[in-house]
Amino acid sequence: MSEDYIKVGEIVNTQGTKGEVRVIPATDFPERFVKNSKVSVLLRGQRKDYTIERVWEHKQFIIIKFAEVPDMTAAEKLRGGLLQVTPEELVPLPEGQYYIFQIIGLKVFDEGQQELGTVTQVLQTGANDVYVVKKEDGQEILIPAIKSVVTNIDIIGGKIDVTLPDGLI
Repeated sequence: MSEDYIKVGEIVNTQGTKGEVRVIPATDFPERFVKNSKVSVLLRGQRKDYTIERVWEHKQFIIIKFAEVPDMTAAEKLRGGLLQVTPEELVPLPEGQYYIFQIIGLKVFDEGQQELGTVTQVLQTGANDVYVVKKEDGQEILIPAIKSVVTNIDIIGGKIDVTLPDGLI
């Protein structure tokens, strides 16, 4: 059975000469990268597990030294690799909060249970997320992810219920 993997970072460069890599985190939980933990790296269609030997933050990057990467030459070969975890390795979220990958693909229904479309993207605006919902005719609706609009999210059932304010569509 093939497992689904979730991207938590991308290796964009090397750092120093001792085999460290520079990672742009794709997680709200950079503390997930801790000494002796494992992470999978997907590179050119191949996935390999690595053990984190050291980790620290530097500017907007996470610097990671993998036990299996002895020097800068070996680290260069990892450039472009995606750091991934399995769903079981995700940091649990508080009730009522969801990962973006869980929201994308859900069907959206209005208060009359009429299907509006499918969430294709989640925009992170700072104040609140915005769900980009693609209608059957290809048009998009932008739905603010706030409690007064999004009344129910059912990940298992694959749907989101919304009460749209006047003029949104």
